[in-house]
Amino acid sequence: MKDQNTNRLTEHGCLVFFLALKLILSFVLVNPVYELHRDEFLHLDQANHLAAGFTSVPPLTSLFSWLIKAFGNGFFMVRLVPAVMGALTIWYCWKVVGFLKGNLLAKCMVAVACLCSSLMRLNTLYQPNSFDVLAWTAIFYYLLRYFDKQEAKYLYAFAIFVALGFLNKYNVLFLIMGLIPAILLTSKRKIFTDKHLYPAILLTLLIISPNVIWQINHHFPVLVHMKTLEATQLVYVNRIDFFRGQFLFFISSIFILLAGIGSLIFYKDFRKYSWIILTYFITLAIFGYFKAKDYYALGLYPVLLAFGAHYLSRVLGKMYIITGLLFAFTIGSFIYLMPFIMPFYSPDQIVADHNRFERAGTLRWEDGKNHEVPQDYADMKGWKELAALVDVAYGKVKDKSAVLVRADNYGQAGAINYYSKYKNINAVSYNADYLYWFKIDKPIKDLIMITGWHDEDPQRKREQPYFSRITKIGEIRTPYVRERGAGVFLLEGAKIEVNSIIKSEIEEEKNDH
Repeated sequence: MKDQNTNRLTEHGCLVFFLALKLILSFVLVNPVYELHRDEFLHLDQANHLAAGFTSVPPLTSLFSWLIKAFGNGFFMVRLVPAVMGALTIWYCWKVVGFLKGNLLAKCMVAVACLCSSLMRLNTLYQPNSFDVLAWTAIFYYLLRYFDKQEAKYLYAFAIFVALGFLNKYNVLFLIMGLIPAILLTSKRKIFTDKHLYPAILLTLLIISPNVIWQINHHFPVLVHMKTLEATQLVYVNRIDFFRGQFLFFISSIFILLAGIGSLIFYKDFRKYSWIILTYFITLAIFGYFKAKDYYALGLYPVLLAFGAHYLSRVLGKMYIITGLLFAFTIGSFIYLMPFIMPFYSPDQIVADHNRFERAGTLRWEDGKNHEVPQDYADMKGWKELAALVDVAYGKVKDKSAVLVRADNYGQAGAINYYSKYKNINAVSYNADYLYWFKIDKPIKDLIMITGWHDEDPQRKREQPYFSRITKIGEIRTPYVRERGAGVFLLEGAKIEVNSIIKSEIEEEKNDH
């Protein structure tokens, strides 16, 4: 009994160590020169407009944003939330190995595999992707538990995480599309005769119903979002790059991943889990067919890593040298590749080592072209400078109740609202969810306009007939940022009734959508 308690204490200590390490590295491995990412600003702003749905993402992220806001809306909390989701993903992997009767070595191995992968980068960004991976991992775990004992509680837990995954990101539907045929092809198809399955499905539908109703009432903006995504980003996706990316995400953990895939195919003790590997291949095929972004499939991998770690711990046994070499390779290669995975280097350091980053393929943006720095990093600079310029313009306005701050895109609008010293500045845009957040009940006398970096009317000739004075406050000059060159203009003294023009432009944008 004493030995059991000691072993349990050691195991719990190791788990706490890895979870704490995950949280710490999520901060340490990000260069402080970087600000928040453009997408994060939009998600944070949703806390101020809680609803059953949004044009950009389902509503769960807005609830996390509300929680962040309740705790001060600071940079630390924004970074902490996705890091915690990443830690919970490791915890579920730990539980999967425990379910398989794996030892402490296997549990530590899967924790290291998750830490030394692109999941580390994913969990530094406040986006729906972190919870997406967490939800997929939980779905696999609860199905494993259900198929083992046929206990209804695991079926309902599975249903709840499917619903939460849906309310976080519709991406979970692709997992369900992979799971259903995979289960039907195996003996696990008996799940469809379980009387608890259909109440569980009803529970899922009940939880997601507010968002489904919202989509119906708003004419399914998710379809418009998908069409826009396809036209602007997915058109540049190469299927070969998609499948290659699956392994590059886990290049440091590649032996553990391959062990997971291989053992689920060939290891007879894992034959009863064949539905997992079938789900993996079917879901990947679906993603490949639709030319999805490679990271959409990341949720498939934690459970594979768990199986791989358990299998290797069995095979290696007391081969301590090989086990040590495996850990050394996983950790050592991640450290070597870290500059390509994490925003550890500053933009100046990346530019100075341009050829190395270009060979690694990290400088290729969604437009299919190579740029000076990785796209994500270019979206994490220049925002404070923009907010400072807007604050200068806002400070010059006498009647702040009659001014509108209109940005070129959602990143600009969100960054202004987050970094501005004026907490009620309410910047908006004709882009994404901001299109529905305009407040123009009072006559607009002044307009603060933020242009894109590609401004085709730098003299503001279009607006000159409508305002008494137009002043350029400045433009973003921070190097290596996507918004470099974006200008801030103060348009004072409206000569005509501006509200009607803005309302018509809003309706025009909505109709286009």
